[in-house]
Amino acid sequence: MIPPSFDYAAPTTVDEAISALRDGGEDAKVIAGGQSLIPLLRMRFAAPSTLVDLGGVEELRHVREDGDALVIGAMVTHARVLRDPLVAEHAPLLAQATATVADRQVRHRGTFAGSLAHADPAGDLPAVALVLGAEMEIAGPDGRRVVPAAEFFVDYLESAVGPDEVLVAVRVPKQGDWVGTYEKFNRVAQGWALVGVAAMVRRDNGTIAEARVGLTNMGSTPLRATAAEEALAGADGADAIGSAAARAADGSRPGDDVSASADYRRHLAGVLTRRAVASLL
Repeated sequence: MIPPSFDYAAPTTVDEAISALRDGGEDAKVIAGGQSLIPLLRMRFAAPSTLVDLGGVEELRHVREDGDALVIGAMVTHARVLRDPLVAEHAPLLAQATATVADRQVRHRGTFAGSLAHADPAGDLPAVALVLGAEMEIAGPDGRRVVPAAEFFVDYLESAVGPDEVLVAVRVPKQGDWVGTYEKFNRVAQGWALVGVAAMVRRDNGTIAEARVGLTNMGSTPLRATAAEEALAGADGADAIGSAAARAADGSRPGDDVSASADYRRHLAGVLTRRAVASLL
């Protein structure tokens, strides 16, 4: 399988990358780790006029603190996320979920920001970004803007990043007194999640003060399971687990495919929500 021909640009700054995208037209594409785009090219599901390679943009390789958040540059790989001490201290849910992404080879090349920009609802990290309350910093010809995760995922494989824009960083709030976990079910090791559940709770005097539940592969975008969150908020934990599990799939739009039916995915959402919340309590 040979990809179609394309022009190639290797910028060394964000501004150069934006210029290359503008010069390449609407069919130009950004490549970071390439773990999602290259298979699409090889199968000719994508045919960009120009590939803009961010590999040489060193300013995108940082993980740093900024007040109550971590700022993770667009070229930070999954492997870097897993071993970074700031992530381990302030965003352990992100590290836990990243450990479930594909295999070591993919984690070595693939990037955290790239997996979000790809906007695959079966990817593990978009739902985690939702429950963490992450914000995406996007650079374009008109400057920079910040988009919350709740508005970033537009549709299947479609994000808020415009054709002449670059996702340059992800701002991840520190977890603080929130605890979180990620549960997924897949048919084979290292495969895509049939369903995944990212859950976070904050407890106060023995009860759940707040809860966040995100769903992987339960619609054309990652989703918040708001009904499950409502069932958990203010409860003492044990009484709420069954109710949250029963309502986990409310409002979701899972699809039928060769891997699972929509009904089975709804069932899995309940099972995984039960596991996730029980483990947190």
